[in-house]
Amino acid sequence: MSRFEEQDFTKFNFKTWRKLLRHLIPLRKFLILAGIAVIVLGILDVLFPFMTKIVIDQYIGHNDLEGLKRFAVLLFMIALTETAGVYLFIRMAGKIEVELSYRLRKQAFEHLQGLSFNYFNKTPVGWIMSRLTSDATRLSEIISWGLIDLCWGVLMMIGVIIAMFIVNVKLALITLSIVPPLTVLTLFIRRKILYVYREVRRINSKITGAFNEGIMGAKTTKTLVIEEKNNREFESLTSSMKARSIHGAIISAFLLPTVLVISFIGTSLAIYFGGKEYLAGAIQIGVLQLFINFSMQFFDPVMIFSRIFAELQQAQAAAERIISLLETEPEIVDRPDVIEVYGDYLHFKRENWEPIKGDITFENVDFWYEEGEPILENFNLEVKAGETIALVGETGAGKSTIVNLVCRFFEPRNGRILIDGKDYRDRSLGWLHANIGYVLQTPHLFSGTIRDNIRYGKLDATEEEIIQAAKLVNAHDFIMQLEKGYDTEVGEGGAKLSVGQKQLISFARAIIADPKIIILDEATSSIDTETERMIQQAIETLLKGRTSFIIAHRLSTIVNADHIIVIRDGKIVEQGNHSSLIQKKGYYYRLYTNQFVEEQVAELFSASSTPA
Repeated sequence: MSRFEEQDFTKFNFKTWRKLLRHLIPLRKFLILAGIAVIVLGILDVLFPFMTKIVIDQYIGHNDLEGLKRFAVLLFMIALTETAGVYLFIRMAGKIEVELSYRLRKQAFEHLQGLSFNYFNKTPVGWIMSRLTSDATRLSEIISWGLIDLCWGVLMMIGVIIAMFIVNVKLALITLSIVPPLTVLTLFIRRKILYVYREVRRINSKITGAFNEGIMGAKTTKTLVIEEKNNREFESLTSSMKARSIHGAIISAFLLPTVLVISFIGTSLAIYFGGKEYLAGAIQIGVLQLFINFSMQFFDPVMIFSRIFAELQQAQAAAERIISLLETEPEIVDRPDVIEVYGDYLHFKRENWEPIKGDITFENVDFWYEEGEPILENFNLEVKAGETIALVGETGAGKSTIVNLVCRFFEPRNGRILIDGKDYRDRSLGWLHANIGYVLQTPHLFSGTIRDNIRYGKLDATEEEIIQAAKLVNAHDFIMQLEKGYDTEVGEGGAKLSVGQKQLISFARAIIADPKIIILDEATSSIDTETERMIQQAIETLLKGRTSFIIAHRLSTIVNADHIIVIRDGKIVEQGNHSSLIQKKGYYYRLYTNQFVEEQVAELFSASSTPA
């Protein structure tokens, strides 16, 4: 069972709920007003049966019409008070629901911003989305309405019990004799409900993940013709969720009628033994009526409790998952003394950020993702400011690991990485990332316009700066050919643009940030040869005066790099410029010549297949 699924399907975890209820502290104003409404309603609900007793015994029993009129006016005033209490109750519960949902989503999203890169590598997108959407909504509904109803019910039951014992101890004991078996039965059924609905939430997360993969991988699905397979798997998940949900609904449906039947037994006991007492002349008819009303009132909250507990158990898995998200600690964090000077990930203290030159040094760096599977061992590398470093090697050799360490997405297990001669952990993540431009192999654009996406590199960029950045990578011309130019919507993930166009915009976004360190991760691999030639000069201009790392399988794109570092099994096996490595006729020479031959053959086949 994965860590994204529940480990215990039966225990009601009060610790989880206590943690969640702390989020209600900022809403204490609404809670206090809701509490006042609950107290008023609870008192009035207990008072009404007493009023009925007085009417029967003192006014109707003595034919006191004038007193009955005065009492009717008093009842009307009480009814108005209860109306105001109900209004306040509903209004405050609604505010708590909306505010709590907003705060849970806001806090979870802010927390996600601070989590380490590795968290998003390991955590399914569907799992995260489910926490921020359905789970947050579900919990806010349960806590706002359910817990307030629970408080009302507790006050009501306490008031009824006290009143019953004050009026007649014997009848009170008889009426309440069914509470112990009712409690045992409720706990048993509640345990079953908890098990089933945790299963339902687990399957729901899988369904959300399947939705996400189905949408994001639509093109791959169609090209591989696996629609039927995906449909079968998705149908299996939904059928499983349907079956478990029906099972849970059946158990939940069984709980309420069971409580209802037992409560009728309690009322029947009150009627039978109270009737005997009345017929024996031991009590007045008003007292009998009072106990009948109290017995019915007492078990109304019990039925509400059974519903609320069922809902709480359905939401238990959601509560645990949101808490697990909020309590997930980032793997890469700044020390408190660093945060004091440089600020945290949401509150930068840019005035304290030192300028960066770009010298980068790896000192005896060891790194592994999984214990016992080293990626880098005693790795040493010195890069001078302004140098262009090309990383070459087979898949899994450690190229991406090196740049991920430079970006501090991960940190060395042993050893140090120095920037400008100082351990980069002595400065903040924000300081480092603000000085890094990263262009991915598969560029990601945010929903919005082309202008918005370029401006993400520099939020206060002027229109002139945006246009200049686009011109540097020769993106300006194709942008102006679009109907709305820079106001063109790129669609979700940039779906309305070609891969090459998205790549050019990502270059412009990196350029406008004016970073001192540039990472190009296969940044030209998705661009056709003509487009690649068009931007190559712009890239070379961009890299001048900046420290840069280039990961490239197409070795023809790195022939002008200052240093080419060949990586095998996490170790440097060759390094130098292109000419010196070719002269050595070693591993790099074999890689380059083989790739050169393959490209030439591909061009010949392409030319021969083109119609004359």
